[in-house]
Formats: sequence, structure tokens, C-alpha cells
Amino acid sequence: MIPEQLREALDSIRQIQRTVMDRQRFRGFSGRARVGAGIFALVMAFIMQIAFPHTTRSHLFGWGIVLVVALLLNGGAVLYWFLFDPRVRRDIRSLRPLMDTIPPLLVGGALTAALILRAQHDCLFGVWMCMFGLSNLASRYVLPGATAWVGVFYVICGMVWWFLPDGGFLNPLPAGLVFCAGEVASGLILHFDERRYLLLERREAAVVAADEGE
Repeated sequence: MIPEQLREALDSIRQIQRTVMDRQRFRGFSGRARVGAGIFALVMAFIMQIAFPHTTRSHLFGWGIVLVVALLLNGGAVLYWFLFDPRVRRDIRSLRPLMDTIPPLLVGGALTAALILRAQHDCLFGVWMCMFGLSNLASRYVLPGATAWVGVFYVICGMVWWFLPDGGFLNPLPAGLVFCAGEVASGLILHFDERRYLLLERREAAVVAADEGE
């Protein structure tokens, strides 16, 4: 009898811990926005592969379009969440987890500028992959745990890219595949975690309503 009571108590503690962690997670990132950005990166890489002039400048322009679209999708999703999610109440403190992603992005941006100025364009994809990976790893405590594996995937791909003999900047399709795989995976992780969280909220609301009815 005592072991059974202890087991139930431990189960209750674990459930409370999961609930607390769910409520501490950052909900501003959109899974659909990430999936959309990943698919767009692959489509744009394919277009660059077959239609863009075989020049560094034109491909930099193409990847610039990918960056702008990704920023609009993901930034727009965060802004919409901040303005219209009743759980947030437009509290600026809810955006603090975004700060964790800024250092890797700043370093990645600086490295990108330095490599472009030194005409070391073949290293850019590796820098971008590692930058995405470190951003995911930096957010692993406020996002679903599986996000860390996406970060590891990006970092490994980035480091491998630097040592590929044919990892040239004018060959965008392999990089597009990596970015698509990483963003689609992270987007699906966020999407299903959000669905699970909403289901948990509905169950809690139903329990509260039942208690009040009694």
C-alpha cells in the first residue's frame, strides 16, 4: 500500500513539474511560420540553382530575400502573439526569452560581414548553420526539449560544411535542404507542443468549471 501511495505522489509531483515548465515556455514562436520559412528557403535555393546568374552577388541577393521573408514570417508571428494573445497582456517582460537568441545572431551577422568583405563566401553556409544551431541551443530552456536536437543538427551540418571539398557558395541546393529540414523539424516540434499545451489548458478549464458547478 505504501509503495502505491508513494508512486501516486511522485506521479503528481511530475505532473506539477510538467505544468510549471509548460507555463514557463516561450509561446511567441510560431511553428507554422518556421515551417513556411524553411520551405521558402528550399524553394529559393532551387530557383537560385537553376535561374540565377552564377555570380556571388546574385546569390547573396537571393539569400537576402530568404532572410527578409524569414524575418517577416517569424517576427510577424511574435508580434501578433505579443499584441493579441490574452495570456501575454502585452507585457514586455514576456519577450525576455528572445534575448537569448540575440548573441548568436549578432556574432553570425558579424562573421557574415567579415567573410563577405574578405571574399570568403564558401564559408558562409557553415556560419549560418552554426548560427541557427546556437540560437536553438540557447533557447532550449524556454522551448520544447527536442529543439536542442535541431540545434545540434544545425551545428554538425555547419562544421561538416566547412570541410567539404565542394561546399561552394554557388551551390545553394544542399544548404537549402539543411535549412528546410531544420526549420520544418523545429516548426513541427513547436506546433505539436502548442497543441498539447492548449489541450492541457482546456482540461484544466473543464476541471475548474466542474468544481465550480459542484
